Amino acid sequence: MSKIINQFKDIVSDVNDMDLAEKVKYINELRTMLHDISPFKSEPVDYVEWVCVDSVKANDYNPNSVAPPEMELLRLSINNDGYTQPVVTWDNKDGREVVDGFHRTRVCKELSDVKARVHGYLPVVTIKNENTSKNQRMASTIRHNRARGKHNVTAMSDIVMELKNRNWKNSRIAKELGMDEDEVLRLCQITGLEDLFKDGDFTKSWEIGSKDDEFQNITDDFDDEEVGECRTVNTSDPDRVFHTYEKWECNKAGFYNTKVVGMTKTECEEQYYTVLTNDIMFSGALDYITKNWKFSCEHYLTNKAMNRIAWLGQAAVCNISGVPAKFCTGWKLLSDEEQENANQIALKYLNIWLTSHKMAEVTMKEAISEGRQVSIY
Repeated sequence: MSKIINQFKDIVSDVNDMDLAEKVKYINELRTMLHDISPFKSEPVDYVEWVCVDSVKANDYNPNSVAPPEMELLRLSINNDGYTQPVVTWDNKDGREVVDGFHRTRVCKELSDVKARVHGYLPVVTIKNENTSKNQRMASTIRHNRARGKHNVTAMSDIVMELKNRNWKNSRIAKELGMDEDEVLRLCQITGLEDLFKDGDFTKSWEIGSKDDEFQNITDDFDDEEVGECRTVNTSDPDRVFHTYEKWECNKAGFYNTKVVGMTKTECEEQYYTVLTNDIMFSGALDYITKNWKFSCEHYLTNKAMNRIAWLGQAAVCNISGVPAKFCTGWKLLSDEEQENANQIALKYLNIWLTSHKMAEVTMKEAISEGRQVSIY
């Protein structure tokens, strides 16, 4: 044992004579070798290394925020007590990205007294290799923030929505972020939906109706006019694509459900207002649907006899919040201006989808259509 210690002392003496950059490099290498044989090497904190602060960049999703007075308190803490916690990072070809410790990094980068004291270096640990996908990094950031009780609700909801758009189910999001599923649903409900519908008008075409007597039974008893404007369109149009319901992504997402566990009818209708009046959220949902719901979009968006604007809006709400089309009466909560804005956004994404599939763009009147089948949607 004493022989090893003496050998190590000689190594330390040699390293001590090096210039700063070379010294830091060799100290990190020595720590790496010790970490490799450590019984605690599965724990990131077992290996703290010092890296140039300029090589560490912020992530684009951190939901934690610190007010200026608290930043000053953090500066005082680091000046008086030093860096007592390393910054949690992940390492990729473009450099290190912060998973937790964004403000500790800012203090080092922006405050000259702190930066000078640590020679422009930052203590970091690296998250496990299996946690380096963006989904896992986002989840890790939230777990760190929630453990300290600090997170920004709006940014948290943005992250939840991104995870949903990456096909994470509410149960998985809840498990990974340390939430219950009701909290995940609430975050979905406040995620920037009003910004997505500023330019649209969804008129009566959004109204499915809430009473049985508002629907007509579908039978084979068509008159000549209806055959021309409805049935012929559905069966003879060369652009029309059919898929059976078990393939429809909207069906799997709960589009045709009759209720949402834990939500009242009023709350479900309010969710429509929230989504349809948030341009950013609504556009994001439409972008996701038109890119990822292959079978549903082909089946519905090639059907010229139905209200495609209404279907897109209802599908977007369902995708984001799980609220089914049954509650589309929430459309009535929007003002005329908000409805117009929402309609225009839906029309935009409808035409993007049509042109990407080598079909002609349509006008609002064509997208909404008229006739018997429209009342169903």
